[in-house]
Amino acid sequence: MLDFLQALWLTILTCLLLSPSKITQVTAIDFSSSQTNPDSVAQKRAIPNCGGYTLHTIREDDASLSAKLSLANKPCNIYGEDITDLTVEVTFETTTCLHVNIFDTASEQYRIPASIVDRPGPQGGSKKSSDLVFNYEPSPFAFWVTRRSQPHAAPLFDTRSKSSTCSSSSTVNADYVLKNATNLDCQTFVFKKQYLQLTSTLPKDTNIYGLGEVVASSGFRRNMNSTVQTMWNRDAPDPVDENLYGSHPVYMEHRFDPDTRRSQSHGVFLMSAAGGDVLLQTPPSSDNSLIQYRMIGGVLDFYFFAGPSPQAVIEQYGELIGFPLWQPIWAFGFHLCRWGYKDIAETREQVIQMRKANIPLEVMWNDIELYHAVRDFTTDPISFPAEEVRDFIRELNANKQHYVPIVDAGIPKQVNATDVYHPYTNGAAQDVFIKNPDGTEYIGQVWPGYTVFPDWFHINTQNWWTEALQNWSLSGVKFSGIWLDMNEASSFCEGSCGTGVDLSNTTAPFFLPGNPGNMVVDYPECYNSTIHGPSGNLSVGGRLTCHLDLDNDFEGLQGKEQSPFALPMTSQTAHSDLEINEDRAAYLPDSFALEGDPREALLPWASHLAQDDGLNTTSAKRDLGAGTQKGINLNAPPYSIHNPFERLSTLTIATNATHVDGQVELDTHNLWGLMEEKATYKALQSIISGKRPFIISRSTFPSSGRWTGHWLGDNFSLWSYLRHSISGVLQFQIFQIPFVGPDTCGFAGNTNEELCNRWMQLSAFMPFFRNHNIKGAIPQEPYRWDSVAEASRKAIAIRYALLPYWYSQFALSSLSGTPPLRALFFDFPNEPELFDVDSQFLIGRDILVTPVLHPQATTVKGHFPGRGSVTWRDWYTHEPLKVAPGHQAELPAPLGHINVHIRDGSAILLHSQPAYTIEETRQGSYSLLVSLDSQGIANGIAYVDDGISEPPGPSRSLEFTATNKQLTIKTTGSFVIQPKLQNITILGIVLSESGTVKFNGQEFNTTYDVIKQRLTLADINVDLNEDIIVCQFI
Repeated sequence: MLDFLQALWLTILTCLLLSPSKITQVTAIDFSSSQTNPDSVAQKRAIPNCGGYTLHTIREDDASLSAKLSLANKPCNIYGEDITDLTVEVTFETTTCLHVNIFDTASEQYRIPASIVDRPGPQGGSKKSSDLVFNYEPSPFAFWVTRRSQPHAAPLFDTRSKSSTCSSSSTVNADYVLKNATNLDCQTFVFKKQYLQLTSTLPKDTNIYGLGEVVASSGFRRNMNSTVQTMWNRDAPDPVDENLYGSHPVYMEHRFDPDTRRSQSHGVFLMSAAGGDVLLQTPPSSDNSLIQYRMIGGVLDFYFFAGPSPQAVIEQYGELIGFPLWQPIWAFGFHLCRWGYKDIAETREQVIQMRKANIPLEVMWNDIELYHAVRDFTTDPISFPAEEVRDFIRELNANKQHYVPIVDAGIPKQVNATDVYHPYTNGAAQDVFIKNPDGTEYIGQVWPGYTVFPDWFHINTQNWWTEALQNWSLSGVKFSGIWLDMNEASSFCEGSCGTGVDLSNTTAPFFLPGNPGNMVVDYPECYNSTIHGPSGNLSVGGRLTCHLDLDNDFEGLQGKEQSPFALPMTSQTAHSDLEINEDRAAYLPDSFALEGDPREALLPWASHLAQDDGLNTTSAKRDLGAGTQKGINLNAPPYSIHNPFERLSTLTIATNATHVDGQVELDTHNLWGLMEEKATYKALQSIISGKRPFIISRSTFPSSGRWTGHWLGDNFSLWSYLRHSISGVLQFQIFQIPFVGPDTCGFAGNTNEELCNRWMQLSAFMPFFRNHNIKGAIPQEPYRWDSVAEASRKAIAIRYALLPYWYSQFALSSLSGTPPLRALFFDFPNEPELFDVDSQFLIGRDILVTPVLHPQATTVKGHFPGRGSVTWRDWYTHEPLKVAPGHQAELPAPLGHINVHIRDGSAILLHSQPAYTIEETRQGSYSLLVSLDSQGIANGIAYVDDGISEPPGPSRSLEFTATNKQLTIKTTGSFVIQPKLQNITILGIVLSESGTVKFNGQEFNTTYDVIKQRLTLADINVDLNEDIIVCQFI
């Protein structure tokens, strides 16, 4: 949904006077001080070489090593106090996973509880069985990880200072994040309560993927010259090269050896919920690159994955954090939503118009208009009467369609004694909301006004959450799944701004899009109204109206995104004086005038907060972190991470807000969304018993994929974001959250016919397929334009035909962590020209998608991997593509056409007749598409079950093996497949003419195309439940 972070930051920090007819362009304000804390050390200062730590008291066995670390010299006390005594534990957990955990011996630093992210622990690994080798130097302590199979190759991870050429003069070019320079010094490692630093040397300009969530200007492959990836979950409308909704401190590195022409991949994961920066840098005149971790809490809990293939790295990461959930099969259909369907009649009208246009619609969604007074778990009695909503959902279900509503993070605070809102009163009675340090309720501000936030650590919260969702379903909103939004968690004000104010004022501190003062009237990208008039059409008088300079404009689009927000409104509840209470979470007034340097308004209260140690008087408990430690600055840590909002509490829950067991938001902030997802999953298991929960969430963290899918947030109706969506989806394959997709056609701003045409086709080949846009923008449902409707019908027909293939890829993901979508180099790891390709992608190993990503294109260029050893056949014509090895091919791509190719050696089970819904499609017959390789061989698998049971019930696995002489189908499992195999098409088969085939002894006629080498069998009506099915070519 709509992200208000940049706009609200603007509300707090400046009062710009802009035209109300245009979308506000947000400009960052430069703060030269760190975290607005005058006592903190400026980021441009390097940490002096403190001497590091000395290792001693070593204990080893065949599978592990443990030792103590003691501070080698006197404490430096820069960025806080050094912790003098540490422990390092090294465990070979599996043959492919090495665990290196460095933590404070007193166990006061925060560690993620196993109840939040459970890990399997040692699984029989040993030093001898692992290809990973742990090496170390005792003084100053440093370690490096190598491969046993490549003893002379560069280490995979190397913290020795002598291995790098960085110095305190090496700076990251991070002006796009903050104006402060960022030093990259070579201190072995630093371990303080609120600053942990570790640096590893990497091969120069190596291939790094992951570290997110981010819309990276460099694309899927990360920039090794000037990347600062901040780990701090943030409600922001998809800015480029900044931290976003989720934090994933995991990366995959892919190394190519030019001598052997072979590649290997490995992975590195830091198991930490702490805020922090991860820097990627290649120092000037250096022979290597560097990665540096700077965390403001927690421990250094690393996992290393041996790979050696990209897929193996991703699978090994999944073995640690958990494989993705089983999606209900209907989730692979087309979803439709917008912020702005004003009532149930308008919502129903979309369903009618989609059916009228014959564009398949599987799932209808509603945004916050559904609510009464914008309150979770309600329906508006005028625009969405509960009984009418109930009837509407029954209509959908009767037509084999589904319904998903939104749930926001903030729970409205009861306004007065006569205010009846059971989710709040029940929650307050059970004490399930986050607190201020003094034990009072923490009160933020979101859509309904002043809100409280669930404390997921409380033992009562799960039952309270389940009851709220259950009651909502019983009231008429009988949902098939839930959309979790704003769960970073987002709050429009800073701190407990609802403490001591008039709670009855529910006015938002800004103009909503589409309302006077913030009308969304900008023309679509590249449309020139002075030339073509006010229509905004794709063409006028037969001439195209888009005049985008591809050499200049397109590459710069990522810097032109606009925030969909308006002028700040003057709040009626603004404080006359800035009030600070040490016992309550810090807050700013709702609005205040800023004259001159805005830092003058912020620094006085920041200085006061620097003296607020939160719960420092509480006795320490193990692993509970900052809330129970002394000498901690909860509100302004001494090191300022590169969070563009400067203060960590801006537009989220304050960092000194407190949970039931003493944990504080400073440590647990990045876990909030994950914990809500887990609680929602468990609630849906109870409410929709026996069926798979469907959840789409905005904020994510490692292991979120076990509970939810994800959409890529509030993107923009720009061509650059069409391309960004591919990198985003590939990024989340690494994160083990494979069910992911963008807001198709763009969320913010006005889309146009051509962009929406191309985007609908691209998203049809992404896992989560939803069209969604902002309130006040032009409608963009696919039936609005004839060309978009036709392109959508064509692409969705292919998607639904491929449903057995899609479902099988996701079954592999849920069973073993195999990524359903893949960058080209995942399957062709030894072709360097593919390492930075993010304009194409593979579905599984066998389907290659080459979309158009530029306006006014009639052709598209693409890589076709294999360097001549692989034949790629056109999906539509079945003709083999002819392309020189290692070169790109230029393909026809008229508007409405997306290029799709089939890899040789594949056997793909399809639905013969894609229908309007997933269920209707599944009731139809199957077909089999086989593409033989140069040796006349092909293989494939399919996984079939009922698609909805939780846990998954009986299933049947099909294994296809084809040669020039016969096709064999082996089936195992107890699930009974009702539809029959009706048609088979075999490509690349060499026969003299059409003839007959024998299927388990029964003869059938065939059709053979000599030019395309295509054999077709029709109306064979084969039962797929037989143990072995043999088709012999005579």
